[in-house]
Amino acid sequence: MRLAVRLTPRGGRDAAQGWGQDHEGRVFLKVRIAAPPVDGAANAALIAFLAKALSRPRSDIRLAAGQTGRLKLVEIADLLEDDITRAFGSPP
Repeated sequence: MRLAVRLTPRGGRDAAQGWGQDHEGRVFLKVRIAAPPVDGAANAALIAFLAKALSRPRSDIRLAAGQTGRLKLVEIADLLEDDITRAFGSPP
């Protein structure tokens, strides 16, 4: 499954902040990470956060797009929509 995430690095703590939509109606998960956006630290922290929240090994999660941008596309192996809903609530 692919999951769109809007990442806020240096967010003070690691936490999901709910769901959002862009101007075209595409849904994304809003996530804050304490790590700075330096040398891939924020991306690594995002993967670790998602792995913990979804009870998945980090090896099941990879960044498919958006390595340097705020909006990222994350691929998560063998994930169901119910797993996302349990971890982060229902998307709009």
